[in-house]
Amino acid sequence: MTTSEARPLAREIEITEDTLVIHVKDGRTLAVPLAWFPRLLDATKAQLVNYQIVGGGEALHWPDVDEDISVPRLFGLPC
Repeated sequence: MTTSEARPLAREIEITEDTLVIHVKDGRTLAVPLAWFPRLLDATKAQLVNYQIVGGGEALHWPDVDEDISVPRLFGLPC
């Protein structure tokens, strides 16, 4: 497996009351506490569902709350 193949890229996300769940293109799933992202924790449901998967899955962006999350970073990889 090459480095680019191992790089986690988001294909979709789910947001529960207290968790951000990222489904990765290679089949992995990562769940992290929403508390890690205070802007998301304080956001309304309408703001939370208004997100974009950008850079081919490299990042998640919430324009209403100005939050950007690097997917590889959540997996402990450099951006």
